[in-house]
Amino acid sequence: MIKNLLNGSFEEKQNCCGCTACSAICPKHCITMQRDSEGFLYPVVNEKECVGCGQCERVCRIKNPVKEAEFEQKAFVVQLLDETQRRESTSGGAFTAIARYILEKNGVVYGAAYDDDLRVCHFRVCDAVELRRFRNSKYVQSFLGDAFSKVKEDLKQGRWVCFSGTPCQVEGLKSYLGRDYETLVTVDVVCRAVGSPTVFESYMKMQKKKYGDNISAILFRDKHHGYKYSNMTVRDNEGRVVYARGVESDPMLRAFFSNICDRPSCYNCLFKKRYRVSDFTIWDCFQIHDINSDMDDDKGTTNMLIHTDKGRRIFGEINSVRRYECRPEDILVPQSAMFKSVPYNFRREAFMKDFSESPSGSQTLIEYFPDSYSVKIKRIARLILVKTGMHDRVKRIYKKVKGS
Repeated sequence: MIKNLLNGSFEEKQNCCGCTACSAICPKHCITMQRDSEGFLYPVVNEKECVGCGQCERVCRIKNPVKEAEFEQKAFVVQLLDETQRRESTSGGAFTAIARYILEKNGVVYGAAYDDDLRVCHFRVCDAVELRRFRNSKYVQSFLGDAFSKVKEDLKQGRWVCFSGTPCQVEGLKSYLGRDYETLVTVDVVCRAVGSPTVFESYMKMQKKKYGDNISAILFRDKHHGYKYSNMTVRDNEGRVVYARGVESDPMLRAFFSNICDRPSCYNCLFKKRYRVSDFTIWDCFQIHDINSDMDDDKGTTNMLIHTDKGRRIFGEINSVRRYECRPEDILVPQSAMFKSVPYNFRREAFMKDFSESPSGSQTLIEYFPDSYSVKIKRIARLILVKTGMHDRVKRIYKKVKGS
């Protein structure tokens, strides 16, 4: 039986990625996913209803990890031909191309989007217009709800299904289903880690207090200053930008990239590997100028690994992208997030404790990540480099000097 982890220690919680497979497969429906103080979901078992069947233990991909084995992969760099949709996407819009292919087959698509309260949840869509909800990164863990069981219902009805998510979510779904379906297409996004939903909720309250309740979108990776300058953007109900700060100065982005509020399992992630169970793995391509100089490098490009014959066949039938085939090594070498877990931030325990005890969590966020004089200097310097067209060149030189 799955151990109740809601109030467990940090070390115990490292053994749960929150994929919901155990809850979805329980024949007695006696396992629910409940939030802890950090906003992360953990399984809670109603022991009075549990019959001890052990299905929850067998479906768990942390307790029963998939053994990685080498197989042939195809590698591409991809750019969506529709420039508007590519602009809205985090990178090159490859997921939109795959999702549209599935919808054209009268299929359905599952992905992470904001609900009316700007919480990140998994949704099911049947309309290409709705795909825009899935574009742009969300650096918090999505609430899957009953997505796994809905996917299974769609597949049993013979419908095509595209499911996108983090590697642990995709492995959880495949384990829950128990077998492959010809009409199931899975896309995992290379994931650095997932941040605390509670911290993000406090950040949203801070923004709403400043800009009012008419906020329609918070974009973690908006291309406000170009593709290679990670930017947090807040838009109002009219679509106007009311706030835009870069990764060097926005407190939520700084918290996320400092690894101070990640899910415990992310510090020792078992899903960081090259050979995956999905059909497609996609992530940012910042080094397109080194791979194909004929493709532009500041509107967004997607790196893509295709793991299955199904994926290769589907991608071969997609005509809504420009693509360039390369060796897997060409796109894997500069990618550390695919293979390495984020390092543990030793201030995490103090930060989360201060955060939970503070009357205003956003105040703790500001105290740990203040808009100091040095931060202001960095922000001004980066904006000058962006406006003068020097940002990318300086960034490449800096990385070359640092050897990263």
